[in-house]
Amino acid sequence: MIQDYQGRLPIIDPTAYIHPAAVVIGDVQIGAESTVWPNVTLRADDGKIRIGVRTSIQDGSTVHMTEHLSNAEIGDQVTVGHNVIVHGAKIQSNCIIGMGSILLDNAEIGEFCLIGAQTLITQNKVIPPHSLVMGSPGKVIRQVTEKEIIWIAYSWQRYVEQGRRYRASIEPSIPHQKL
Repeated sequence: MIQDYQGRLPIIDPTAYIHPAAVVIGDVQIGAESTVWPNVTLRADDGKIRIGVRTSIQDGSTVHMTEHLSNAEIGDQVTVGHNVIVHGAKIQSNCIIGMGSILLDNAEIGEFCLIGAQTLITQNKVIPPHSLVMGSPGKVIRQVTEKEIIWIAYSWQRYVEQGRRYRASIEPSIPHQKL
């Protein structure tokens, strides 16, 4: 479902794939070749959500924010795993956010980071680029390896292809606008 909120209609690039069971509300922008999967909620009623190009928001994830405190920004080529909560956090490009992780208001994730499954990134926490982070609360374990950087690229590339297959096989059910 695509819904405006107080006159703000989501802006979705025509090459993005939004599953019909996703909910996208308000001041949301979704970039080229990004994918939003079933039961995702992108609710920008208290601020802005910006999703870059070739980014995947997987099944059951929620992106929201706190009014007058934060916005949610997800960069290019990011994989947000299943059942992740991004609440007013900023994720730089080329990251994987593991399944079930929670990122709280004004947390910042640097480029080329891997956030392990079920990791809690607390409010205002800044994660340096190229970090592997795990735990609750999340702690930097080490720098990501070259093999893990290849895995990050494989992940976003796989979801771009998956989105193309879905778009080709399912009649679009939502309006699209070029960013």
